[in-house]
Amino acid sequence: MKLIENDQQVVLEPAEPADAVVIWLHGLGADGHDFVPVVPHLGLPDALAVRFIFPQAPVQPVTVNNGYPMRAWYDILAMGASREINEQTLFESVVRINQLISDQIESGISPARILLVGFSQGGAVAYESGLSYPQTLAGVAALSTYLATDPAARLQRALSFPVWIAHGTGDDVVPLNLGEQARQRLTELGLSPHWQTWPMAHEVVLDEIQALGRWISERFN
Repeated sequence: MKLIENDQQVVLEPAEPADAVVIWLHGLGADGHDFVPVVPHLGLPDALAVRFIFPQAPVQPVTVNNGYPMRAWYDILAMGASREINEQTLFESVVRINQLISDQIESGISPARILLVGFSQGGAVAYESGLSYPQTLAGVAALSTYLATDPAARLQRALSFPVWIAHGTGDDVVPLNLGEQARQRLTELGLSPHWQTWPMAHEVVLDEIQALGRWISERFN
């Protein structure tokens, strides 16, 4: 795969013309390079020509980090049993990701072959965008994350829409119960999210990545 990067995103382009796209959003304080090394460990079939796009979050002050500027998809105002966030900054990121999806569709990729993956803060954006985008995508994979807002008002997905949720049982950054709350809320809305945990902290592990790779392969089959 060919690596292409700029200040907005990092792209892994397949050797053959891409016919599927994974848009993978990093966590707070990381950048678009964070999950590039993970791609080979997904174990995707060689026949799949998948373009991986890793957008870079903007640098902005984050209130819970004493206002220190860092790459963040939105500002977090308070942490605790839940997250208090600046919704305007969240939706600015959603608009950007939606435009990225639209660009891929305009380039010839079917919406049904565009999949969102997000870790932590990036997962919250993936939820927001994937559940509300006007056209149905291939699915959303939410890693060690939570629902930043209630999606009920903007939900535009069929009840069969694939959602894959993974969380660490020892996560002390985004506690396990926040992931469980997301699963419960999506279930209440009629979706049937896949839920799986691993004995890990706020991170990803090989078994999880391999399981994610199998799920992505099924979506693009």
